[in-house]
Amino acid sequence: MTDPQASPRHPVSIARPHWGAEALWQALVPLLPGLSIEVVQTLDSTNSELTERLRNASRVQKAPSDRRGGRVDDLSPQLLVAIDQTAGRGRLGRRWHSTPGASLTFSLALPLQRADWSGLSLAVGLAVVEALDPDGRRLGLKWPNDLILREPGDESGDDTTSRTGRKLGGILIESVVVGEQRAAVIGLGINVVPQPVAEADYGSAALTEMWPEATPQDTLARIGEPLVRTLLAFERDGFAPLQQAYARRDVLRGRHVKTSDRAMPEGVADGVDADGALRVAGRGDVRRIVSGEVSVRLTGAA
Repeated sequence: MTDPQASPRHPVSIARPHWGAEALWQALVPLLPGLSIEVVQTLDSTNSELTERLRNASRVQKAPSDRRGGRVDDLSPQLLVAIDQTAGRGRLGRRWHSTPGASLTFSLALPLQRADWSGLSLAVGLAVVEALDPDGRRLGLKWPNDLILREPGDESGDDTTSRTGRKLGGILIESVVVGEQRAAVIGLGINVVPQPVAEADYGSAALTEMWPEATPQDTLARIGEPLVRTLLAFERDGFAPLQQAYARRDVLRGRHVKTSDRAMPEGVADGVDADGALRVAGRGDVRRIVSGEVSVRLTGAA
């Protein structure tokens, strides 16, 4: 485990041991040799920090004095947690709001040998909700990157007139090319206790609503290993083996949705394909919608 020093360009401080980073590192390093874990007090964005480190790593001629703190000289896996993230980012450039002590915000930089990353955000979301809610009673997934807390009594998601639930967290995945390799920077933000600012137009949720004693530290400890194991399985086999498990968590399936795809502006969500594309049925046709192309909203969402 590394202990980066403060950098004049971006000061950081190491969090207190109660975060359990050492125990998490010991659990994960057999799966990810060379892994480093850092827990810092304040950071603008964990994704931005890791993507910048990787870009710097690709500039082999860059002077060491110009490098930012942490491990930027290789492609070893890096897990970076910010207790207070001041400028978190979500999909399509949206801001992710977080409050110190109320949120878990972290990013994992990981080289992935697999060429096709289709469905990666879905695989990440599935790993998280299955770790936090193994019985599948409360947590669902909204394509392509939202973690959803279902309303009590709507665990099945079969009632097309009901709300889909409220946003518990989100996923942001970015790609950085370093030499001949490509690394994923996988960012997660999870509301652990209620937030003062809603994260979505359909409302925000908090993990304490289903796990009253939840803390950011315990949440990270619970999801860390399942997430890494899922990522390694995805690197080997892709999303297809996870398709059925995702279907059981899919809060959009069977519901009327609006999209920004001009060829299918609205229709009924019909699950996801083996590559993670969203299927939308309407006008006698079924159209595949690829992550990153559209924004999807439930019609009539509260």
